[in-house]
Amino acid sequence: MDLWTECTGFNWNEGNVNKNWDKHGVADFECEEVFFNQPLIVRPDPKHSRHEARFYALGRTDSNRLLFVAFTVRRKLIRVISAREMTRRERRIYEGYHEQEKPENPSDV
Repeated sequence: MDLWTECTGFNWNEGNVNKNWDKHGVADFECEEVFFNQPLIVRPDPKHSRHEARFYALGRTDSNRLLFVAFTVRRKLIRVISAREMTRRERRIYEGYHEQEKPENPSDV
């Protein structure tokens, strides 16, 4: 089981509150929504994991905004590091993943 699936909530760093809003126009509540909507793609981010395990998520908000969210897990809490809109490449990956989840035959629904 993945570490992040056992999380019970979110931990917001006082120094980073509103950082994502100021830099990328992404509200904290939108970051949280991504983890409750499907599909959600979560992958490890070893390139940025020197001091702790880091991950990134590709997902959508309740208003269908497509976001990239970098995060870590501390004491069963998701701690968002950064969030922004997906790049074109990330959208293609996300939408391709979403298409794979759809049944090939409409009668399979």
